[in-house]
Amino acid sequence: MLSKASADSIQRQIEGMAAFNATPEYGTTRILFTKQELENRAYVKEEMRRLGLTVTEDAIGNIYATHKGTEPELAPVWTGSHIDTVPNAGNFDGMAGVVCGLEAMRLFNECGVSHKRDISVVVYTSEEPTRFGLSCLGSRAMSGDMLLEETKKIFDQSGRTLYDKLVELGYPVDEKYTDILKRPGDVYAAVELHIEQNNRLEKMNLPIGIVKKICAPSNYVVEVTGVQSHAGGTDMTDRRDAFAAVCEMELALEKLARECPSEYNTATIGHLEVLPNAMNVIPGKVTFTIDIRDCNWNTKQTLIEAFQSDFRRIAANRGVSISIHEDNNDAPLTCNEKIISIIEESCKNRQLGYTKLISGPYHDTLFVGRFAPAAMIFVPSKNGISHSPDEWTDYGQLAQGADVLAETLLKLANSEKAL
Repeated sequence: MLSKASADSIQRQIEGMAAFNATPEYGTTRILFTKQELENRAYVKEEMRRLGLTVTEDAIGNIYATHKGTEPELAPVWTGSHIDTVPNAGNFDGMAGVVCGLEAMRLFNECGVSHKRDISVVVYTSEEPTRFGLSCLGSRAMSGDMLLEETKKIFDQSGRTLYDKLVELGYPVDEKYTDILKRPGDVYAAVELHIEQNNRLEKMNLPIGIVKKICAPSNYVVEVTGVQSHAGGTDMTDRRDAFAAVCEMELALEKLARECPSEYNTATIGHLEVLPNAMNVIPGKVTFTIDIRDCNWNTKQTLIEAFQSDFRRIAANRGVSISIHEDNNDAPLTCNEKIISIIEESCKNRQLGYTKLISGPYHDTLFVGRFAPAAMIFVPSKNGISHSPDEWTDYGQLAQGADVLAETLLKLANSEKAL
């Protein structure tokens, strides 16, 4: 058995990354390709080299740090996560998976173990949608869900495209973008460690969660147009209030989600823009976003059809017009059962309690799972809080997760059977 992971080693690297932060006064902000994110990339690559790993980077900025196997012609095993954050976040979302992957590599070095397949720690580019409004840019490119032409059609708030930014930074997008694409068989297996971002493990007092399914997002932009008018001069019976219609739509969406027969489903109206947004004016237009997640494709499609039908009925009844634009409609992932069994065995070998659960948040593994057998390991999140300065996972719990991850990776890297 491998020696135990070091909580101190994990803490040093987590805190090392935390130094690259645009908002040290409140949480951690490290947005894709900003000064802080680029400096953190350099830091992480240096940490990888210190471990003797072979470091490469592809045309969209995915970083690969490889612990060489004795039979490198075999398809590799992957682990890893991301290092970008949402604004004013914590230090563990994404970073925990990268650091625990590197800790597994350190254990392999320390114990002098060999393995047949290469094992790579992957830092996926921009899992968070903060800069370009689309999540999982690096893994989407890997899975073929974001072609080169699409990088020219997504913009940041300054109006710059992802393509332009990649060119500015010297990434060989025109020459090497197609090399990013991975096909079934290119990767033998992938296992991502992540903080849970929920409080189920904490409530059950369990150190490990084994993810059986990952929910996939469907995102919509809805525009409701009524009649802008004077708040005092227009009778209640004569109003065509866009915001009142949206309020009814929100309740209809909530009801559909609560009654959905899926094992796990959520629906959220998040961002709203109300025009003219004045105290004494009836709103004439409201634009809002919808985020729907489900671990089952069929129940999600049924809910999507139902909400669109309900919204159009509400709009007609209230005398307002409506447009619904779909940004994306991704398919959920069922994690590989054989990898799940290996993770279970590793937990039992380490005498660590575990449970199987569903991930409501989605991760790069959602897209990696389209070309490789994949699974995830969760470690507890204190009070279930994430995307916040209060995000916290005990370093000892991260070390326990790293122990399970390392043993799982080693077994996969020495396996010759199909998954």
